[in-house]
Amino acid sequence: PTLATAVADPPRDDARRGLLLIAVAIVLTALNLRTAVNSVGPVLAEVQADLGISGGGAGLITAAPLICFAVIGFAGPPLSARFRDGHVLAGSLLAMTAGLLLRAAAGSFAVFVAGTVLAMVGGALGNVLLPGLVKRYFPHRTGLLVGAYTSALTAGGAVAAVTAAPIAETAGDGGWRWALGIWAALALVAAVPWLAVRPHGGASRATHTAVRTSDLLRSRLMWTFAVFFALQSVQAYVLVGWLPSYLRDEGVTAAAAGLLLGFNQLLVIPVHAVVPALTVRQRLQRPLLVACCAGYVVGWGGLWAAPGLAWLWMVPLAVGLGVFAMVLAMLGMRARTPQSTGALATSVQGWGYVIGGFGPLLVGVVLDLTGSYVGMFAVVLAGVLGMLVTGWSVTRERYVDDELRVPDAASPRG
Repeated sequence: PTLATAVADPPRDDARRGLLLIAVAIVLTALNLRTAVNSVGPVLAEVQADLGISGGGAGLITAAPLICFAVIGFAGPPLSARFRDGHVLAGSLLAMTAGLLLRAAAGSFAVFVAGTVLAMVGGALGNVLLPGLVKRYFPHRTGLLVGAYTSALTAGGAVAAVTAAPIAETAGDGGWRWALGIWAALALVAAVPWLAVRPHGGASRATHTAVRTSDLLRSRLMWTFAVFFALQSVQAYVLVGWLPSYLRDEGVTAAAAGLLLGFNQLLVIPVHAVVPALTVRQRLQRPLLVACCAGYVVGWGGLWAAPGLAWLWMVPLAVGLGVFAMVLAMLGMRARTPQSTGALATSVQGWGYVIGGFGPLLVGVVLDLTGSYVGMFAVVLAGVLGMLVTGWSVTRERYVDDELRVPDAASPRG
């Protein structure tokens, strides 16, 4: 090798190691994005009994993640513009660690809610910052990285949901505290790589162009995307929140209903691994959209007509849930820069969670009024139609930057 090659190789090796560290940090962060949410449901009855929480209070606990994802998520771009992304994410994961521990040690409803809000900081900021980081550091490997982190997100949530009850039972009296608090260790581990990520050479605040989420309020693409995101979130949260109740009403035991939901989440992991790599090919986006919508129609229709075959219907529903990974991949394809990607991800998910939060609530209201789950199927099937219409528009190749005439952002920051 020449002297020039010898001199050039170490920086290239350093760059590769830096990218590997960022990839590991992204995947570890994703593992934590749903643990604080999914670990609560299986032990909610024990939490209520120990802390004397009413049914309305339990409803607030289950709604808190959506509210936090929407409200806290809007802080992502301003924080990213002022501080290094690595420090923002490390700080959010440390806040999650503290919140999980506070919630586990709670002696009252108020402290439990405070811990829940603090624990959601990591999930909310991770939701909105990761798409921009993938766009910045892996512009030619978007499908691979989005597939990796959505699979990690799903896997972390599935493991938290499946293990919560066994952990609580094994720990004995007050075991729910261990079931919820144990995930603080994973959040703490995930914070470490971000502290080791170096700032990207040549970046500075002077050259860093922030894109305000308020600018996107006049973007037709953003609002269409937000409604699309909201409708797919309705599908997911009705599935997680109401499917077990429906199955139990149809004669399925509580344990079997939990296993069915776990089976569905297990199937989603390979779906989320594959869908982003296909989504980055523009010509495949609409066929994928149709396939996901068809999966929901077959799955929900099957559960309505033949709930005794619920194991079978979990498969097409898992295909339908692939639309979440599709959304995350497209966030990076509908913006030209990491900064506009971050702002788009924040606005789409923030407003999407606000709008989507009404879906599961509507199911509960209709169920109270009618005493029938027909309303649930009406909500989700109407949502699939709306998802197809808005998704068809979002899959048309265009960029939010062009609507707003956002200037090209400067070099990446660490």
